[in-house]
Amino acid sequence: MNHRPIIIGVAGGTGSGKTTVAKEIFRQFNEQSIVLIEQDAYYKDQGHLSMEERLHTNYDHPLAFDNDLLLQQLQELREKRPVDKPIYDYANHTRSAEVIRIDPKDVIILEGILILEDEKLRQLMDIKLFVDTDADIRIIRRLSRDIKERGRSIDSVIDQYTNVVRPMHLQFIEPTKRYADLIVPEGGQNKVAIDLMVTKIRAIIEAKSLLT
Repeated sequence: MNHRPIIIGVAGGTGSGKTTVAKEIFRQFNEQSIVLIEQDAYYKDQGHLSMEERLHTNYDHPLAFDNDLLLQQLQELREKRPVDKPIYDYANHTRSAEVIRIDPKDVIILEGILILEDEKLRQLMDIKLFVDTDADIRIIRRLSRDIKERGRSIDSVIDQYTNVVRPMHLQFIEPTKRYADLIVPEGGQNKVAIDLMVTKIRAIIEAKSLLT
């Protein structure tokens, strides 16, 4: 195929199920040329900061992301050129020296909490999703994940959620719902919405194939 790739944005708050939705769409198209790109990989490099300064980074604020690099690499992929996607080292709170080579694909799924907040990113997307899940479910999922997978204490997770995650969600993430083409309630559990999304993507792929 010679057409430019389809870019699908999947946004939503922490613990909303957006990653599950993105991975389920990815799974449905495993016979296609498809790639999943996480906005989390594009946190800014903090190698110039002390560890103490890095520990105070607000990862839920738009300024935490290197959207310039993300935009540049999406545009390269649209032009059928490979890119080296960064890897974020959460242990050292900065970008790793290693990268992942991403080859051009026909479908690109871009997933992250703040991908709809950036107008330039939105303009690249063919379809924009917002995964909308109740706050009580999201905090339970966040608690479970951070305690089991990241060795955090209950108190530290609750403190971060109350003082950073929740206010950032209300200020920056929740308002981006208005940019979505489709709002998906309950995340990965919403099989109907995912099936509709998959059908729509297939129709776009077929239409673009006919045009080339």
